Amino acid sequence: MDKKEYLAQLSASVRPDKQPKASFISPKIMAILGGLIGAIIIFIIIGVILGNNKDSLKDRILSLKAHLDNTSTIITDYQPAVKSSELRSNSASLFSVLSSTNSDLSSYIDGKWGIKKVDKKYGDEAELNKDKIESELFEAKITGILDRIYAHKMAYEISLIASEEAAIVKATKDEGLVNSLTTSYNSLENLYSKFSDFSEGTK
Repeated sequence: MDKKEYLAQLSASVRPDKQPKASFISPKIMAILGGLIGAIIIFIIIGVILGNNKDSLKDRILSLKAHLDNTSTIITDYQPAVKSSELRSNSASLFSVLSSTNSDLSSYIDGKWGIKKVDKKYGDEAELNKDKIESELFEAKITGILDRIYAHKMAYEISLIASEEAAIVKATKDEGLVNSLTTSYNSLENLYSKFSDFSEGTK
């Protein structure tokens, strides 16, 4: 080995190793920050889901309230024209059930959200449905088949209202609301067959 090679080898052996540049943020801190960001995202998603569920429950309750209002109005308008005394009696029982449930819902809605009157947007669909039913009942009254059509329409309304009540009971944890709607549901279930099984021969 000549002198030049020796000096080059010696220089390489004493040259300090290049240290990797330190990152601005250590891997440990990056991991912690990543975990925090992930946790925040999860909390936000959960919050949105819970918020949507609450809104959905509120919408269901207010829609049910509007439905009860309109069905009660139909009964008030057409029950006096029904010929069958048994059908009138069942209709009166239905009106009583709906009125009781409506009263409980009004108290709940006022206490929970401070709402005295259901917003128009919740009543629009119920109002359209009411207008359609009343139009059909008016036609049935003119043609002399009101009792049969009235019984059929009330049976259908009972099935819809009972379905709405069941969905709310499943979604809420409020014991008072659950008890009220469960009582109403059971009463409607008993009345349903009386309307669905009605025949023109029933007096």
